[in-house]
Amino acid sequence: MPRALITGITGQDGLYLAELLLAKGYRVFGLIRGQNNPKRELVRRTVPGAELLTGDLTDLSSLLRAMEAAQPDEVYNLGAISFVAYSWENAMLTTDVTGTGVLNILEAVRLYSHDDPRKVRFYQASSSEMFGKVQEVPQRESTLLWPRSPYGVAKVFGHYMTINYRESYGMHASSGILFNHESPRRGPEFVTRKVTRAVARIELGLQDEIVMGNLDAKRDWGFAGDYVDAMWRMLQQDEGDDYVIATGQTHSIGELLDVAFAAVGIDDWSRHVRQDPAFMRPADLLIGDPSKARDVLGWEPTVGFSELITMMVASDLEEQRAQAGA
Repeated sequence: MPRALITGITGQDGLYLAELLLAKGYRVFGLIRGQNNPKRELVRRTVPGAELLTGDLTDLSSLLRAMEAAQPDEVYNLGAISFVAYSWENAMLTTDVTGTGVLNILEAVRLYSHDDPRKVRFYQASSSEMFGKVQEVPQRESTLLWPRSPYGVAKVFGHYMTINYRESYGMHASSGILFNHESPRRGPEFVTRKVTRAVARIELGLQDEIVMGNLDAKRDWGFAGDYVDAMWRMLQQDEGDDYVIATGQTHSIGELLDVAFAAVGIDDWSRHVRQDPAFMRPADLLIGDPSKARDVLGWEPTVGFSELITMMVASDLEEQRAQAGA
């Protein structure tokens, strides 16, 4: 039975990855920060087969203890402070967790595997936010990184540190440069879930409008369940490497609103949407070229944009109905 350790198991990717690995017969360990983490019960309810360990990406000693307890064949580092807007408010904490945390877990893997640097295969969750001020469209593995947020800068540090450990120590270490990926498990602070949750509440008469920024901004959106499959495929290769994981298609915020409101039978959503300059962000065209992942990993997305957003609205309707009836 292969063994895997997942940091960030409380997030959408961690939950989907744990489900995938358990279905493949893995023994799965998840790292939880803090004894009283409010998401502990969420993990136990969603993936009851996962075994939870307490640890912190900013504490190397706790990571070493987690490695000894889990004795993993694969480590997936998904833990991060991942809300980009928050990273400007707390740049130092974002750097400690999202940047230095990668170095800490890499070092824990290296020390645990001191007799054989390839004993443990390592995955780092890199991000399309590393491209920032995009230097070419679409973005691929060789595109120059030009981050435009503290989050993006921290992710670049972790990305290059993963490459450095692979090249310096011979570790089987891979990075997945994941473009935006969403699901019903996405946090409500992210724009897709903000929209689908608001649409559900508008349909149920619980709110009247949603406040948005630039409706012309475009993103390459995929389904998180597809993207964790790509993570697993990376660690099944003979050598570690870096891969862009994306759909290769973009959709605007306006299109997101079109699909979300259409899911509840509203064709003209203009009276429900108000724009606020406070929500405006640089509208770089982030669109990934997943050719390498397709050719090497045999990976392709299976859930399209409209299906994804409709799925999220349906989930939020169910959740909001339950809360309103409580």
